[in-house]
Amino acid sequence: MSLVVQKYGGSSVADADAIKRVARRIVETKRAGHDVVVTVSAMGDTTDDLIALAAAISVDEHPREMDILLTAGERIAMSLLAMAVRDLGQGAQSFTGPQAGVITAGAYGRARIIEVSPGRLRDAVDGGDVAIVAGFQGYNQESQDVQTLGRGGSDTTAVALAAALNANVCEIYTDVDGVFTADPRVVPSARKLDRITFEEMLELAASGAKVLMPRCVEYARRFNVPIHVRSSFSGLEGTWVVGETEGETMENAIIAGVAHDRSEAKITVIGVPDVPGSAARLFEAVARAEVNIDMIVQNVSAVVTGVTDISFTLPTASVADAKRAIEADKPTIGYADLVTDDAIGKISLIGAGMRSNSGVSARFFAALRDASVNIEMISTSDIRISVVTRADMLDTAVRAVHTAFGLDSTQGEAVVYGGSGL
Repeated sequence: MSLVVQKYGGSSVADADAIKRVARRIVETKRAGHDVVVTVSAMGDTTDDLIALAAAISVDEHPREMDILLTAGERIAMSLLAMAVRDLGQGAQSFTGPQAGVITAGAYGRARIIEVSPGRLRDAVDGGDVAIVAGFQGYNQESQDVQTLGRGGSDTTAVALAAALNANVCEIYTDVDGVFTADPRVVPSARKLDRITFEEMLELAASGAKVLMPRCVEYARRFNVPIHVRSSFSGLEGTWVVGETEGETMENAIIAGVAHDRSEAKITVIGVPDVPGSAARLFEAVARAEVNIDMIVQNVSAVVTGVTDISFTLPTASVADAKRAIEADKPTIGYADLVTDDAIGKISLIGAGMRSNSGVSARFFAALRDASVNIEMISTSDIRISVVTRADMLDTAVRAVHTAFGLDSTQGEAVVYGGSGL
């Protein structure tokens, strides 16, 4: 008998009929001889609705109260799903994150899981029940408060539970049939991958592919938890995210996929003194604001003036915090001006085969040139090339690069069953 952890996203439990459909799949898995632990997200747009309601009531930030409020969505979903499973004749118990032993630390709204003590879940499973856990939340032992994990928190919860329970697999159910070579909403001809490495999936996730969040994949890689990404709306085999087997070429292809991201903005700090320590002072200010930076470009210094410009990208939601932090340290940094730009997009080409194949960069940039896409910033890793361009050219860029590398499917258009794909 194997232990399977399943995670269902908001689109999979959006209404009563969807919850009943998920319950049937859970019971089928149980009756096939597996022990089952389930992690569930809030129903449909519940989380967004709660955020909007809070904004209508108060203009101030209330991080602790927001975390308490937002965990309600998952608690509702877990209870309803447990009822639906029980109605099918299968025992089930629902648990909040704290009840499931998910221990967190860090700030409200973006806490991280530091430990999982799944004793109550193990007892429920050993007793023949399905254990259903509210995702996206845990318990901070220092503050004795419930905390939310931020975006992708339910995926991370599922993988953390799978690791703690030594599960055979963590199945992530979403509204597409697996991981595709590009977002099928932008590239209908995108091809589903049968397998992909943790390393490639991490780069795709960090570059904007929303089917899995980076923290979830990092946790799976750290504890070697196989992830099976599949649709809750079909019975098709999905995509396996696994460690790379020695000597095995994943997918027998150089390129795993093309990712894009519309959620970033660019800040350019103009007239920074080109002397040792200037960049350090700039990014120390950004770090104090707890802002994550993606790409950085420093222009060549003007010899006559002795100053340079530094541009970097960051989440659009963090622009105001970063700007305040930099402006507060302006006398120390010594720059002349600061410009923000939120009309950018990022496209990334990812593939482990880049390490041993020449000509990838040339083909990538040629595809962008032929599509009349201008490049503003470039960043690379061993298995990734990323560029920043204008947001209104992003879809064109993605489709051009996807076709240039022969990633288009010959099996018809990809199916998106509904919802956000998360």
